[in-house]
Parts: sequence; C-alpha cells; structure tokens
Amino acid sequence: MKNLLKKASAILLAFTLLLGVMTAPPVHADNALFTIESENAQLTSDLQVTTQIYGQPKPGYTGSGFVWMQNSGTITFNVTVPETGMYTISTRYMQELSADGRLQSLNVNGVTKGSYMLPYTTTWSDFDFGYHKLNQGSNTIQLKAGWGFAYFDTFTVDVADLDPLDVQPVLSDPEATPETQLLMNYLTEVYGNHMLSGQQEIYGGGNDGNSELEFDWIHNLTGKYPAIRGFDLMNYNPLYGWEDGTTARMIDWVNNRGGIATNSWHLTVPRDFTAYQLGEFVDWKEATYKPTETNFNTANAVIPGTKEYQYLQLAIEDLAEQLLILQDNNVPVIFRPYHEAEGNGGLNGQGAWFWWASAGAEVYKQLWDQLYTELTETYGLHNLIWTYNSYVYSTSPAWYPGDDQVDIVGYDKYNTVYNRYDGLSGVPNEDAITSIFYQLVDLTGGTKMVAMTENDTVPSVQNLTEEKSGWLYFLPWYGEHLMSSAFNYPATLTTLYQSNYVITLDELPDLSVNNPNPSASITPASIEFNKYAAAQSDKAITVNANGNTLTALRTGANALTATQDYTVSGNTLLLKKSFLATLPVGEHSIVLDFNQGQDPVLKVTIVDTTPSASIAPVSAVFDKAPALAQDISVALTLNGHQLANLTNGSYTLVSGQDYAASGANIVLKKSYLSTLPLGQNAITFHFNGGNNAVLTVNVADSSVPLPTGGLAVQAFNGNTSASTNGISAKFKVVNTGNSAVQLSNVKLRYYYTIDGEKDQSFWIDWSSIGSANVTSKFVKLATPVTGADYALEIGFTSSAGTLNPGQSAEIQTRFSKTDWSNYNQANDYSFKASGSQFVNNEQVTGYMNGQLVWGIEP
Repeated sequence: MKNLLKKASAILLAFTLLLGVMTAPPVHADNALFTIESENAQLTSDLQVTTQIYGQPKPGYTGSGFVWMQNSGTITFNVTVPETGMYTISTRYMQELSADGRLQSLNVNGVTKGSYMLPYTTTWSDFDFGYHKLNQGSNTIQLKAGWGFAYFDTFTVDVADLDPLDVQPVLSDPEATPETQLLMNYLTEVYGNHMLSGQQEIYGGGNDGNSELEFDWIHNLTGKYPAIRGFDLMNYNPLYGWEDGTTARMIDWVNNRGGIATNSWHLTVPRDFTAYQLGEFVDWKEATYKPTETNFNTANAVIPGTKEYQYLQLAIEDLAEQLLILQDNNVPVIFRPYHEAEGNGGLNGQGAWFWWASAGAEVYKQLWDQLYTELTETYGLHNLIWTYNSYVYSTSPAWYPGDDQVDIVGYDKYNTVYNRYDGLSGVPNEDAITSIFYQLVDLTGGTKMVAMTENDTVPSVQNLTEEKSGWLYFLPWYGEHLMSSAFNYPATLTTLYQSNYVITLDELPDLSVNNPNPSASITPASIEFNKYAAAQSDKAITVNANGNTLTALRTGANALTATQDYTVSGNTLLLKKSFLATLPVGEHSIVLDFNQGQDPVLKVTIVDTTPSASIAPVSAVFDKAPALAQDISVALTLNGHQLANLTNGSYTLVSGQDYAASGANIVLKKSYLSTLPLGQNAITFHFNGGNNAVLTVNVADSSVPLPTGGLAVQAFNGNTSASTNGISAKFKVVNTGNSAVQLSNVKLRYYYTIDGEKDQSFWIDWSSIGSANVTSKFVKLATPVTGADYALEIGFTSSAGTLNPGQSAEIQTRFSKTDWSNYNQANDYSFKASGSQFVNNEQVTGYMNGQLVWGIEP
C-alpha cells in the first residue's frame, strides 16, 4: 500500500536499494565473454593510467597499469554480444579511501542503471554490478565517478548464469487443503514460463462502493480480466472492525468467477495504546499502522501476558474467523501478512513503514512465527500459501522468516515516481527490474517462487521476455497506480493482457478439486524446426483433448488457418512445414485454444542451418597499368540466399557503376578497381542470410617505376603479453636515403593472426606528424601464412608532408577486436616479445608507391 511515509522516505529508499546489494552473483573472470583492461577503454582526460598511488606501487594489476578515478570522469567501452538477453557486468578494483564505500554510477546504452557502493578493500577485488540487459550487437558500457576515488584494473561482461526457476510444489504447511495444493501445483507450472495478471481492489468502500471499477476499466481496455485479485482484510479488526464484504467477494471471485485470490492485512493499532483498554471501540481515525504515529511497543507483542500480545491475539482471532469462512468454502488464498517489513532498510527497524517492523528483524521473525503457528495450529487454517515481502538490501536476508514458513517471496515495485534511477520523470517505468528479481531468487537459493506482489507500472512484455524476468505475477495498486497514463501506458497494458506470455482470467484452468473436465494436454510440449529447405518437415503433435474441443490455434494475435497451416486427424495435429518456414529464427509459442480449461502452449524453436552463400574466386589480382587493367568476374553460389550489396570498408559499391550483376555472376568493373589503393583490398559480398563472403583484390601498378631512396622501419610492442585483447604497435619510419620521401606514398604493414574472425577497431594514440595525418585499414590476407592472416596497414595523408634524409616519423597505435576477445601475440609474425624502444624490424614491411622497399613479407 502506498502511503505518505513511503513517499517522504523515497529518496533514501532509492539510494539504499541500489547500494546495498543483497547477494552478488559470481564474477565470471575466467573464460568470460569479454574482458577489457581499463587502460584500453575510452577515458576522459581527468582520469589517470598509473601503476602507483602517491608513490606507492599497487602490485597485482594486469596489463600495463590501472585507471585511477578520483571524483570525476568516465570509463567507457563497447562490447558486442551474440543475442539480446541478460549479462553480468563486473570490475576488478581497489578502493582504500573509505570504509563506508565509494559511490559509482553505471550507464548501459545511454541509460543510467543505478549507483553502486564499492566496498573498502586494499587488495585487488571483484565487484559485480548485477544483471543487465544488453542488445544483440554492440553495446556501450560506462562507469561514471560519483564519490569516486577508486582504482580499476579490468572490466568483464559475461552471459548471465540465470536460475532455471524450477520450484517444487511443496507447501510449507504439510496439511494444506486439496484446493490449496492444486493451486500451488498450478503456480509452479506457470512460474518461469508465463506471468499471471493481477489487480488490487480498493478496500473499505472506496470508489463510492464500486469495488469493480479497476476491473471493469481493465476489461474495457483489453477485453480481459486479471487472473489474480488482491484483497485486504484490514477492516476485520478489534478496534473499529466492520463488515465491508471482502470475504464474500473473495468467495465469489474464486468459486463463481474462477479466479485466484491474494490478500494483505493492513492491521492497525491504537495511536494512544497506553490509554487503550482491550476490547474497547477505537475510531479508525485514532488507529494507525505507522510506527511514528503510535506508542504501541512492537517488541512486547511477542511476549505473552503483555497488553500488546493480548491485542495481537484479538486481531489474529478476527483474521482467523474470515480465513476459516474461506476455508469452509474451499477457497485457497495467497496470504501476504506483515508486508513490506524492512521499509527503508536496516536491522533494527529504523527504516520501518509499519508498526510490525519497528522493533527490528528478530522481533519481526517472531511475529511471523507467532502468526503462522496460531493460524495453522490453533485455528486449523490450511488454505494459505504464505507470501513474504522482501527487499534487496544487504540486511534483507536477516528478515526472512525461513523456508519452513514461506511459500512465495514477494517484492513491491514502486519505482515510477519516487525510486527510479534512469533520470526520467512523468512517464511509466516499464523496467522488468530483472536484477532485483534474481537477487530475490537467490534469497532462498531458488527454492521459492518470486512474485511482484504490488506495483505501479507493469513491466512491458518485451522487457519481461527478453530479460527472462520470471515474476510469477504482477498486481498493480488501485486507482491512479493502474489507470493514470503517468503510471501505465494503456497500449502496454493491452499488449500484456493480449500476449501469450501473460495469463488472464479466461485462461485459468478449473482449479477446483472436483473438476470433472481436466484440461487438454499435448505431447511433445516443444519442437524444433529447421528452415533449411533440405531439412524441412511437417511436425506432428499428439493432442489429448480430455473431452474438450479444439477451437483454434494462434500465435500471438494471429490465428492459424486450418488445412493451410495445419490439419487435425483424430488426436494428431500436423503443423505444416509451409507455415513453420514463415516464422523467423527464434522462439515462438503456438496456443491451442480449447472450449474450456487451460490452453496448452506449444513452444517452437526455429533454426536455420542453410549453408551460407560463397564466391569464386576468393582472391584476384588487378594491375592499374592501362594496358593490363581488366574487369574481375566473380561467380556466386547462393544456396538459397540473395545478394544484398557489396562494400569496401564503409563504401557501398553502386550497381551498374562499380559492378554489373547478371544472375549468379558479378563483374567488378576496371573503372572502379582502378580507384583502389595499391596493396590488398577486401570487397565484402553481403547476403540476406548466412555469412558474408570476402574477395581480396591485390592491386599493383606495373607502370610505376621502383622508387629511389632508402626507407627503414623500426618498431616495438607496447604490450608484450602473449595473450591480450589489445595490440599496441609503435612504429618509426626513417628516411635512410639521399632524397626526400613523400609520406603519402608510404605504407607500413604489421602482420598478425586475428585468432577468431571479428570486426576490429583502431586507435592512434600519438604521432609526431599529427594523428589526423595517419590512415589505417585492416587487410585480410588472401592466403594465410604461418604467423599471419591479417595485416594492419598504416598510411599517410597528403598533409603528412615529406621526410628529408635522416628524418623520421613516429606513430603509436592500438587495435582490438570489437568484442574485446583476446589475440595470441606469441604466434604473430611482426610481434617482438622483448624490447621497449625502437629498433629495426624487418618483419614490419614498408612500401613506396606500392612497391616493397623494407622488410620481408611473411
């Protein structure tokens, strides 16, 4: 329930929530998807790369040093991931300034993901920023100084090792009623595969007595009703208790409308408990649940004989009376008492929003045990699925009552106005808060289901499914929290309620024990289909209708067409390959609609092993000499694909101008080829599926005479590690001849093995002739040789000028793969493991006007 105390303390909540991580997932340093040395990231000028702090060495770092972040600056790097999903982001760091921790802010793809307090440590340690969604392809990660003052050695990104969300349907109460066990069975089947829709009703006669207002609003918007309805039993109490019809509405919702019921218990206490006499009437205005508004001593409530204990016994008796009515009417309840206990965090109740938490974690657990024991043993209530509200502070585990008295762990998501951290305001926050979800999963080692037991904005179905955020159900609070577009976009709610992922009231099975019509089922529940033409086949599914009637098949909002997309013969459903081939690669759900009961869902995984297109030849020679220049013809083997375009670096070749296409034959025109620079040029053939193909064109010009004059190339490696994600090559070009050399005619080549075909990035750190006057490109060798399948080619613009005899030009460079995977420098042709100054290196070649004048090619 929202209240002013929550709002007043929201800033502290938002801050603590992000700083006090309950349990950190493991840091995946070994064999991780991506690791970068901090000194190789993009650093702002207010950061330092160093090996010591105030003259004191900090040994144990990797690479050439570490980054010292003080009270400003950002560290930015890009990481390429294979698919959209959840990943861990972690760092190896040291923070020896403050025992209270130092604050840093994490930004992913331009969106702030929160602030994190780095703990004090005088040794290199790991810190995990939790789970974050990254998009397929390139993503930008940035760490920004908050209170700063920490040292960063490396950053690691890895695929998140998510819990399988396989929870056994074992209730904490071994005497649970059959209806309660049946509901638990269903919830565990849904968990991790779908999300139940829910909605909290207003209580106490609100909405002018119209408790259906929110539910009719949802139905008018989406055409659906929520599967779960939230109730509150707060008005059955010893003070001003009155019958507001809640119990009767719960019975109607479950037994007549086929829904699932959950309830909270906003139990109030007298404001002036000292003057209160047990059993006397107290007006609701003189009662409260806020610890700051009462002198009720919570610690006494667990001590027999005290007035607080006796009051609580009266309250439990009133509660049990209503729960027994529900049990007598075969109504199971997702029961959520003493909710949101920890409030703003802390062990001793200092952040409590409700009286039941004001005495701290230990007393709270005693209150929970007292309630559990009284209801199950004294009153014989066994229709309850016990749900505990948790948070993700570092202190949260201390509040957990224990696996033997909890069935579901709940979290109340209010982060649209007061607790959001993305810098936005006035708009819904559709974040799936997946990192919080998995921290709550970790609270019980994955043995309990986790639900969004209250919320304002409902997360979008895209965020929920892409992030594998397996919340059991959502339950928006009533009023504006549901119906205001500041909290929920109507289009998002409509998409949610009409999606395959979210279960609505009409999609619930009959959860009554005496159900004469069990739901239909299918075997298998999942299939795989290969779009490769030679591997395509129809898929047969066995349907056990259990007396129900199949009315339709649908995927998303689209209904399949009988006889065209599928056929049904007896109990065999045949999905036709012509239909399956139209589905894109990835996972899909096909819902089998029956006239009653729960609709089974067939999971379909679409793959495509169609061979990639290829070209012949893969290398060619072009001579610019006018008498020798000829078109180059390339034959395509398409394997079912289509040619999309041709590129050379960032340039896209123009059909009809640069090349001619005729069927499966491409002719590269000599008019275009003559514009290419001397040496190796890579022309990439892009297809609409599969891998690209590369034609390497070796361009020469036999009409140009060999240059006169001398040229020497000196080099050394700034990073001599055998394995590294960044090669640091430094060059010096020396004019050893008797005449000036025009640098624009000079090319250098550094040969290496790429160790895994990936896109690459190049940086120039410094040059004596100006970094802007240096050019670069990566050249894939037409024929790989020992020690080399690629070359970094360094060139110079016309503004680079000339080198007079005896003069030299120095160039300091770095390059890496865009996914920051490692190179093995040890087997690279041009790599030198020793030396830290310029010396002649004949394994780095130099060219003038395209002719080799220095070094030995591999």
